[in-house]
Amino acid sequence: MPHRSGRHFLQIPGPTNVPDRVLRAIDHATIDHRSQDFAALGEGLLAALKKVFRTSGPVIVFPSSGTGAWEAALVNTLSPGDRVLMFETGHFATLWRQMAQKLGLEVEFVVGDWRHGVDPDELERRLAADKAHALKAVMAVHNETSTGVTSRIAELRAAIDRVRHPALFMVDTISSLASIDYRHEEWKVDVTVAGSQKGLMLPPGLGFNAVSAKALEAAKRARLPKSYWDWQPMLDSNKKGFFPYTPATNLLYGLKEALAMLEEEGLDNVFVRHDRHAEATRRAVRAWGLEVLAQDPREYSSSLTAVLMPEGHSADALRRAILERFDMSLGSGLGKVADKVFRIGHLGDFNDLMLSGTLCGIEMGLGIAGVPHRRGGVDAALDYLGGNRAA
Repeated sequence: MPHRSGRHFLQIPGPTNVPDRVLRAIDHATIDHRSQDFAALGEGLLAALKKVFRTSGPVIVFPSSGTGAWEAALVNTLSPGDRVLMFETGHFATLWRQMAQKLGLEVEFVVGDWRHGVDPDELERRLAADKAHALKAVMAVHNETSTGVTSRIAELRAAIDRVRHPALFMVDTISSLASIDYRHEEWKVDVTVAGSQKGLMLPPGLGFNAVSAKALEAAKRARLPKSYWDWQPMLDSNKKGFFPYTPATNLLYGLKEALAMLEEEGLDNVFVRHDRHAEATRRAVRAWGLEVLAQDPREYSSSLTAVLMPEGHSADALRRAILERFDMSLGSGLGKVADKVFRIGHLGDFNDLMLSGTLCGIEMGLGIAGVPHRRGGVDAALDYLGGNRAA
């Protein structure tokens, strides 16, 4: 391949670019994971993670992808044949459903259009109709990475409470944690699922479960088979800062640095920064004459924007042109929206100039690929960024 000067722009919605501080922290000699030095690292991390999830309960860390954390949430709380309620908000909700079915759960799957989040009214209707409380869990994806749609978790919790349904509430925050406001304890979520490679600014390789007291009680009765994913050995070892099997030690070094960065900026400021970049991106999209996939402004994602292509034009061809000409990767369309949308990631360690460069590459790429559009998207974003200072 020909030499490419400058740096690659990784503008997919995760894995995100890894900050230099985190890379330097990972580039550290591995220590004995049974030593007291490691115990001090573990205890500090497990305490700091609670602030990000906004919980006083335990956060369990697996050497895994977010998919592993999905499985851990299910096998620790449910039994074969249990019924669960899920909503089709996009590709990842669909994959989580498939996993639940493979594990022997009965899934009531509410069909969606991939342009809206979970409907709180529909959730309330379905739970109200479940007089026998056969549904053991409600599962929702907070921020659907395939569509750029963010479900309103606080409203879903309120819907569950109004009908006083005892189902567990499980939420996937893989592309929202540390990017979009999320409150595990306040919203009474029982299991929050997360991964390391997005808002936490790390490479892939760590999966997380934040768990409530109710979820821990359910775990005592759960009969789905588990070994690697078992919470209890983790919780027992974590009391002293250790893990029951070999942890991803160097990723934990990086996690410590990433958590320090979030603490320095302040989570509320992190959310404002992401909101601001998302709004600037949407203004650019509209100025180009293109359409944001998410249709409800209350559900616009602050970590990514999915953009619909004009009829008859290929999103993959556009992405390929931008990669070849400008060395920038954009997210592909997945599942039902394959080749119909491209996704702009604007999360993690990201600033105004990085967003400006991203949008410039897209505007030039639209012209190179022959996609019908109006010029001026970058100007619209710059006008917004210039008039709305970061916190």
